[in-house]
Amino acid sequence: MKFTAEQIAGILEGDVVGNPQAEVSKLSKIEEGVEGALTFLANPKYTPYIYSTKASIAIVNKDFEPEQEITTTLIKVDDAYKSFSKLLEYYNQVKLNKFGIEQPSFMSESAAVGSDIYVGAFSYIGEQVVIGNNVKIFPGCYIGDNVTIGDDTVLFAGAKIYSECIIGKNCVINSGAIIGADGFGFAPNEAGEYDKVPQIGNVIIEDFVDVGAATTIDRATLGSTIIRRGVKLDNQIQIAHNVEIGKNTVIAAQAGVAGSTKIGENCQIGGQVGFAGHLVIGNNVKIQAQSGVGKNIKDNDVLQGSPAFGYGDWNKSYVYFKNLPKLVKTINELEKKGNGNS
Repeated sequence: MKFTAEQIAGILEGDVVGNPQAEVSKLSKIEEGVEGALTFLANPKYTPYIYSTKASIAIVNKDFEPEQEITTTLIKVDDAYKSFSKLLEYYNQVKLNKFGIEQPSFMSESAAVGSDIYVGAFSYIGEQVVIGNNVKIFPGCYIGDNVTIGDDTVLFAGAKIYSECIIGKNCVINSGAIIGADGFGFAPNEAGEYDKVPQIGNVIIEDFVDVGAATTIDRATLGSTIIRRGVKLDNQIQIAHNVEIGKNTVIAAQAGVAGSTKIGENCQIGGQVGFAGHLVIGNNVKIQAQSGVGKNIKDNDVLQGSPAFGYGDWNKSYVYFKNLPKLVKTINELEKKGNGNS
């Protein structure tokens, strides 16, 4: 899809300096710009590239005045970085603006679907499913019986939503994510083997939640695993059965949350953090990457380490740890002196 400088300036409320009919069909970094590409200049250290870039159009701040000849067409805006971000969002909306039901795919006759939906090829939609307006379901998705999906939600290719789960509005479920698989519930029997405990609950994902690629959210044993409004989950995260994550909490990749742990609102959790089960984590908690959390955490705590403890204490302890060889050497020398004096 091609856009002219004039069209882009209209979207961004900017001014064209150069050829208003210059066309672009792709985006690029300014140092990698080629003919037919759109780029931007926001960071002053990249200014030299504006004179050498081959990009057809560049978005710049209104106060930018070239000191050399420029071949690219400029679009001047109040804030080049924000304008380019706005354009990326617009471009993404256009790219995802698909409609219709592709074949082969399967949709149960009992499913209820809204207007302007898209269902990609090889997708499966089960019995009594309810799908809202403007939902995009990309190829190879599975939606089990009695699932509800709210308006404007996107399921990327290969996402799996098991039966009875509820997905809110304006959510993004990325490729390979699995919502509602059985929780890890087994009980030992007299023979020392493990019997499966039926997992008959579901997963509830509220509005404006993003779920990363290959992230798994297990259904509850009873009741619901709940992901509250505005939560952002990175790729390859494991959320176990009956977990609850408070609104606007963000969790980075490869973190794992064991069963029945409750995480509060507005928390920031780094990559590869592990939580034991049945914990209560307060609001506004920050946990550094690779920490291990094995106890309840109060509001506003900042933690690091495994087992995790206070961030400030961890930093102090790490200074001592780094100096441990020197300390041991000093102690040994003092002991030798002491023995010599005796």
